[in-house]
This record gives sequence, structure tokens and C-alpha cells, in this order.
Amino acid sequence: MIELNNMIWDIIVIGAGPAGSTFAREISKLNKTVLVIDGQTAEKSKPCGGLLAPDAQKLLAHSDMILPKDVLVDPQIFSVKTMDLGTGLTRYYQRYYMNMDRYAFDLHLMSLIPENICITEGRCTGIAQDDGLFTVQVHQYGDIAQFKCRNIVGADGASSIVRRKFFPDRPISRYTAIQQWFAYDGQEKPFYSCIFDRETSDSCSWTIHKDGYLLYGGCFKSEGCREAFELQKERFEAFSGIELNEPILTEACQACRPKHLRDFVTGEGNLFLIGEAAGFISPSSFEGISSAIFSGKALAEAFADSNVSASYSRKVRHLKYKLYFKTWKRAFMYTPWTRKLIMKSGISSIKVSEKQENYEDDQY
Repeated sequence: MIELNNMIWDIIVIGAGPAGSTFAREISKLNKTVLVIDGQTAEKSKPCGGLLAPDAQKLLAHSDMILPKDVLVDPQIFSVKTMDLGTGLTRYYQRYYMNMDRYAFDLHLMSLIPENICITEGRCTGIAQDDGLFTVQVHQYGDIAQFKCRNIVGADGASSIVRRKFFPDRPISRYTAIQQWFAYDGQEKPFYSCIFDRETSDSCSWTIHKDGYLLYGGCFKSEGCREAFELQKERFEAFSGIELNEPILTEACQACRPKHLRDFVTGEGNLFLIGEAAGFISPSSFEGISSAIFSGKALAEAFADSNVSASYSRKVRHLKYKLYFKTWKRAFMYTPWTRKLIMKSGISSIKVSEKQENYEDDQY
């Protein structure tokens, strides 16, 4: 049995979400000693609407990957109900998302990591660099463990300790994402919604149904985020006629919003960032799974080259520009008068029945 803290690893990966798991799976093809630090638990899983976007589906298809049925949840919905609480406008748009259990999805990706990659549970609390080596401090089972390595891969999301410590001059704008779970009473037909409300947020919120629950979440400026969230829920209830009642669960995390090309940080030397830690997340929809998978695979492939940092930067160059151009899309979506113009025009919208029936009756 390998004594994990008694060796010098080639690579330590901090974070085992889609970015970290993809990197670990792909790097297993090279002759590297790799340790993955997994800090996620069922109680501390990432708050997420849990919708798998077409770009992410395409990347999974390229890897010939399948999803087991326990990753997917009911119902599968093929349109998004877009609501502007300020103008009172509602439009439906066709979308091809897959409704899934995000924690189950992360566990599935981890299960695909080959046995030659070591995984340990714990939460990274510090990183020190000395004489070409990194010492990673991990809070583990009530104790503090230390692991040494030559390369660090930060796959630790929006609040990345790797980015904050080693790239403090490259801060990125962040929101606080808050999500609550409610019991679903079956009186309203399930739907997925995208909610805009300029009175409470300059970002977006969402609702989604999952296996008997209704989720309501959104991204808010960190200062006063909880007050804004509660006010927006009240406005949503008045607008939609849906009563949310007492939440079963409240969860929160940080979410990045890139605004400039310099917000994307891939790393340098023996330090690398992938996924949301690198800033790879859509500034318009906050979808990040596709970018996480792509960047994780790109970095693993870059390790086969002599100059890993330069190779990785080249491989993700088009991803940087793709996400940067979405800041222009965001400008149209989140500016009230342009959003109103687009929604009133009905461009790209679809017509659906507004009749709300009991979901169970609707199945037969």
C-alpha cells in the first residue's frame, strides 16, 4: 500500500469535480504519479441547477462516455420559461439540457478515474513552495496531513486557494450563488425557468424540478445577497402565483463571472488552473461543466509536451475567446431595455400551452 504522505508526487490535483476528474482520467495515460484531493461530500456538494448543457454532452460523446440512469432525474424538460419580473414579460425558448443529480454526476466522473491514480479525501487548507517543491496541507479526518509534489493543478472552483495564493494580482469578479430546495406539491406542471429581476440582481436566477423537489436559486452580489435573494423570491411568488413555502435545504457557494481576457488564468511554471478556478465559466449562463471537461483534458494532453504551460495555453486559447465573446451576449441579456426588446420581439421563442394541469394527470 502506498504511503501517500511519504512520497513526492509528480502532480497533486486539488479538487475532484468535472475538471479535476477529467484531468485525472486523462493524465493516467502518462507515466506520472498523481494524487487527487477530493473535498466534496453529499453534505457539502456544490449548489448547482444540475443541467447538462449541449456543449458538455458533446464533449462526453467525444470521450465515448455514457451516463448511468441513477445520474439522471425526473423530469426531463425541453424548454426554458424566461421571466422578466420587472417588465412582466414571459417567453419560452427551446433548450436541450439534461436534468441530472449534480453530486451523482461528479461521483460518476470520479468512478472513471483509473486505479493508477490515487484519490484521498480532505480539504486543502494551505500550500507552501520551497526549493522547487510544493507542500500541500490537507484537513483530513480531524487531522492535518501534508503531501509534497512537483506540480500543482488547481481544480478547486471559484474560491480556488491555488489562484488566491499564487495569482493574487489576477482577481476575478464573483457572485454568491444561493439555492433552496422545496417540496413539490404537484399542483403546477414542472418547468425550468430563467428569471431576471433588475430590482434584486444584475444576474439571473432559475427554477428546476428534480425528483419531487422544486429548486430556486440565483447569483447575487455578495454584499446583501441573502436579503436580495429573499426579496426576489417574494417578487417571483407574486409574478408566478407559485408559493414556495418553507425551504427544506439552503445552500450557497461562490460563482465566477469573467469580464476580461485577463480574468482567464491558466497558470505558469509548475502551477496550473483548470475549470472555474481558471475563470472558465460562461459569464452569461454560468454554465461551467463543458469548460471544466475541456480544460481538464487539454491540460492532461499538455503534460505530454516539453513546455506544459505554453502547450496548455495554446490548447485553451479558443476557449478563452469563446467565453470572452459571451460577455457581449451577457450585455444584451442583462441590460433591461435590450432584454425587453428581444423578449417583446419573440425572436427564437416558441409557443407552448399555458394550461397548468396536475403533473400526474398530465402523464396519461
